[in-house]
Amino acid sequence: MKNPARIEEVLKFWFDDLSPDDWFESDEAVDSHIRERFQELHEALREQVPEIWLSSARGCLAAVIVLDQFSRNMYRGTSRAFAADGAALSLAKEALMRGFDRELSIDERKFLYLPFEHSENPAEQARSMQLFSTLESELDLDYARRHKEIIDRFGRFPHRNAVLGRISTPEEIEFIKEPGSSF
Repeated sequence: MKNPARIEEVLKFWFDDLSPDDWFESDEAVDSHIRERFQELHEALREQVPEIWLSSARGCLAAVIVLDQFSRNMYRGTSRAFAADGAALSLAKEALMRGFDRELSIDERKFLYLPFEHSENPAEQARSMQLFSTLESELDLDYARRHKEIIDRFGRFPHRNAVLGRISTPEEIEFIKEPGSSF
């Protein structure tokens, strides 16, 4: 697991083997492939991210992708999809403190910033807006804005309630029925 080749394997898979549609669409074939290829790595990184991963922009990015994005693919529809969000956010914060985002491409930076957008903390949502505004992508900024508006309105993402065992309010139930209410 300490093998730095795994860093490049994750990044090549995510940015070269998959398409942008694969990143955000629900596709059981992609989810299954990620589970088969990366579940063991995911579990190891949840336990501890090796120093070699933490010492570079690409290593931090790969760890964030495994913990933030791969979790959503491997465990779609379950609480485990969100279980590593805190770890991914901590890594993203550390990467930003080290200035690693400035070493990454626009697409790579987007994935380093997503843990802020996925957070249910209003302060992290504000940071998400600030970060995504630097990418000069209206689409990405719009998604950040939509996430923030949901947190501002409900204090959480209502579409997660069922899998996290949370009781939805009547307002949340109505919201979930609206087109485009979840991501």
